[in-house]
Amino acid sequence: MSDTLPLSVWPCAQQSSAVQRRGRYVPDAIAHPAKMLPEIARRAISAYSAPGDIVLDPMCGIGTTLVEAMHLGRNAVGVEYEPHWAEVAEGNLALAEAFGATGTGSVHAGDARALGSLVPASIRGRVALVLTSPPYGSSVHGRVDVRSGEVLKRDDRYSRDASNLAHVGEVELLHAVRDIFSACVPLLRPGGIAVVTARPWRRKGLLVDFPGAVLRAAEAAGLVPVQRLVALLAALHEDGIVPRASFFQLRLVRQARTAGIPLRVIAHEDVLVFRKPGL
Repeated sequence: MSDTLPLSVWPCAQQSSAVQRRGRYVPDAIAHPAKMLPEIARRAISAYSAPGDIVLDPMCGIGTTLVEAMHLGRNAVGVEYEPHWAEVAEGNLALAEAFGATGTGSVHAGDARALGSLVPASIRGRVALVLTSPPYGSSVHGRVDVRSGEVLKRDDRYSRDASNLAHVGEVELLHAVRDIFSACVPLLRPGGIAVVTARPWRRKGLLVDFPGAVLRAAEAAGLVPVQRLVALLAALHEDGIVPRASFFQLRLVRQARTAGIPLRVIAHEDVLVFRKPGL
């Protein structure tokens, strides 16, 4: 992102992910391995849309964007490739409605690269905000079980489907992300906003600039970058910082340090903000 763009910091982990979701999401939602923090969704929706606006998430997972949009009085539309997670998202939308959310929500199962044929034609050119997070690997954080003294990882995969974008290589993933952004552009209203969260990752100890790659993919799709923010994944308190890193993140860093590699835990996500050209 250009050095001339403003930089802001969102403290999004003052409460743990579990606390942020308590009572607002169905129990099956916890099994998704790469959920957007509700506080990130709330901040983006509040900052870049207004009550009554249409909010779209083309890779909605369990529907975090949709749920938080509904509670904020927006009308939410989501697309999810995996039928199971689409069903979980539908359960979350039903729960939001039961709890009195003033917005509406719908989720459609399918490949977001065919976005225009999956969502209602009535939203074309009317979406105020696209808010999403691309996948960044087939195996992510997951949860921990300890059995007979052995640490086991579970709920650490989006899917076993080889066609899922989480399983493809980096180049193919970025081409698909560009195609999804391209499909979003005609749905956005002129001047509409797209917000994308992306986290850097490490491969063989080297840092991969995934946010920078996402930025280039969005620009290639015709979106104009307007802002870069940082969503903190650690809590800020008067006496210091409270980390929220997963067991596996911490173990990776400890193993690297033991091997003499001075790694640090990644405690943020980049929040990239784009605009569709027009009034």
